[in-house]
Amino acid sequence: MAYANLTLLKISRTLLPIAFCFASYGSFAQTEKQIHIIKDKYRSSKLGVFTNDLKRNFDKENNNLLQAAKANGWKLKERLADGNFSELTAIGDDGTPLYYSTFSTELNTATRANALHDNGLLDLGINGENMLVGVWDAGAVLTNHKEFGNRVQTLDESEIMDSHATRVTGILVAEGLDKRAKGVAYKAKAVSNDWRRDKIEAAEMAANGLLLSNHSYGIMSDRVPDWYFGSYIQVSRDWDKIMYNAPYYLMVTAAGNSQKSKDNESPIFGSASNGFDLMLGFATSKNGVTVAAADIETNDQGQLLRASVTTYSSFGPVDDGRIKPDIAAYGTNIYTTGIANDTKYETANGTSVAAPGVTGSMLLIQEYHEQMEGSFMRAATLKGLVLHTADDVDAPGPDYKMGWGVINSKSAVEVIANKGFSSIISEETLLEGETKTYKVVANGTEPLTASISWTDPATGAVNSGTLNDMSAALVNDLDIRITKDGKTFLPWKLNAAKADAPAVNGDNRVDPFEKIDIENAQGDYTITVTHKNTLNQGPQNFSIIVTGVALTNCVLVTPEDIELTTSDETAVTLNWTANTDALFQIEYKEKASSEWNVETTFDNFISLNNLVEGMDYSLRVKTFCSENISSEYSEEYEFTFKGSETELLDYMEYETLTLEVQFSIFPNPVQTSMTINGDVSEDAMYKIVSLNGIVVKSGKAEQKQIYIADLTTGLYVLTLADLEGSKSIKFYKS
Repeated sequence: MAYANLTLLKISRTLLPIAFCFASYGSFAQTEKQIHIIKDKYRSSKLGVFTNDLKRNFDKENNNLLQAAKANGWKLKERLADGNFSELTAIGDDGTPLYYSTFSTELNTATRANALHDNGLLDLGINGENMLVGVWDAGAVLTNHKEFGNRVQTLDESEIMDSHATRVTGILVAEGLDKRAKGVAYKAKAVSNDWRRDKIEAAEMAANGLLLSNHSYGIMSDRVPDWYFGSYIQVSRDWDKIMYNAPYYLMVTAAGNSQKSKDNESPIFGSASNGFDLMLGFATSKNGVTVAAADIETNDQGQLLRASVTTYSSFGPVDDGRIKPDIAAYGTNIYTTGIANDTKYETANGTSVAAPGVTGSMLLIQEYHEQMEGSFMRAATLKGLVLHTADDVDAPGPDYKMGWGVINSKSAVEVIANKGFSSIISEETLLEGETKTYKVVANGTEPLTASISWTDPATGAVNSGTLNDMSAALVNDLDIRITKDGKTFLPWKLNAAKADAPAVNGDNRVDPFEKIDIENAQGDYTITVTHKNTLNQGPQNFSIIVTGVALTNCVLVTPEDIELTTSDETAVTLNWTANTDALFQIEYKEKASSEWNVETTFDNFISLNNLVEGMDYSLRVKTFCSENISSEYSEEYEFTFKGSETELLDYMEYETLTLEVQFSIFPNPVQTSMTINGDVSEDAMYKIVSLNGIVVKSGKAEQKQIYIADLTTGLYVLTLADLEGSKSIKFYKS
């Protein structure tokens, strides 16, 4: 397919020196300790060498670009008729001018990110605090928009203030002063860069702890020969190399809006009008996440009611058969920040606005994991978790239109919360010739699902002109299998030559993510992870996620049949229905007090000592099946302690009240002391409880400052209580 012969615009571009102050960047995002932990796992020398190579080549390539543009009459920049912005950014190996273009045409409930927010379905208070996201786009963000406060910063002195970049950043981090424009990670911070030096800047920021970046642009589909579509080319490999050497960093990109364009006249499947085989550039990278746009409807419980790919979203596959796009998100009529002034809003459609919904959701998932586990996930783990928990649409398994389905942030964090009870999330390393084996028991209440995900080394070979080249870009081919009673269950796979056919189970030789689903699973299963051939560049890190398993004999039920069995002058003994492998937490207090005493036991009975004769008491019991998973509390019971004549009264006929005042804590994680943010009544008390149920600190909350340097590292629960009731929040002591 020929590209248009364009006229050179009389525009000069001054290449400004880019000065990054990474000390200020570190304080702008994650903590220095968190950044150090991330950087310690990186192949820093290889990443540094590659970054220096990119820098050395940039000026030379840019000069060649300007000369070629002048000689051939190519436009350097252009505002397109549909409002998108394009710019000449590179010349392909075959001499094709490559134009980057934004992908807009012309949220929160659709990604289920709102379930994580303050007052969300899960009531987690995960809003993006102390998290940072990178935004590369056509130009700079309008940083002084009222929705951004001081949370958005421009790092590369971009010449162009861009409406597209401002819309994308609003979807990510807008505060929500206008509730309709509330960003997915609305308390996070963002850094803005234009796309001219995207690889160099992303590599430098990834080397300094950046976890996620959003790229809602790509190569224009109407200006390249047909062989480019679905090809693994140099820019695909470059981004894979960055992610391989910085294994906590993940790139998220838009799939493109070319479904109806008929730009690929020689697709690997069907005809140009079918919309398949339209992936271009870094959208074909192995290790990144490519996002399709979907029309989505959910209910108020976060359940997907319906979803369908939009009429513009570009379809895969990659020519080697890999599953692209990876995931789908809402992309229609999204209300977000505009550029006309600092109070302007706009409505946008496209994969450009679907992508930041995924990027922002992943940022929240990382934040939640760090709070719960004390560390961030590798990029392969995060990617694997999002694909593993996506809502499947239409036929079982993935497809080349919406990948593994619609992103479901709520399901992703529930898998993290269920770790050790009904889910496994484990970051592993596979040695040359090694087989990893995992014995699991299906819980019988949900499908048994197992997946592996890995960041694959950048391949040494790229396509330089072969139409529909099906050579696999995958370097290290890992395999997952599940066996039971002589039967082997295989992962999902797709066939590029039959792109509209449903997924089948078989030996997947092309994707760096493999997933097996077993419906109606019962009993014992064996999961194995192996590899084919040799492992390039030494041992291969991978992540395994398993759901639908029973990891303990604990049954997550609220304790019932609570009885007072014995009593003497200072104590009472309680018992309840037994529950194998459960930890029970008992809270009791003097009825007039706002502070609960906490006891724990693995038995189905406990003695409460040092009680005061004539005093009225309240008590309640809950079941813990893992450190994160517990039942609801039982009904509250009350009794008046009368020594040996004490009797347990019927449960109280009112519901437990919760504090109407909302509060948060800062910082979180915390090292020395933390501050309570919110209106705290003068009679409010606080207590800090470890996950084994021990109260480690308590006192009056009125001062709002709590010193916790004397606590050991770990996860705790802070509870505020007053006469209105109580409310709790988790925090991590680092």
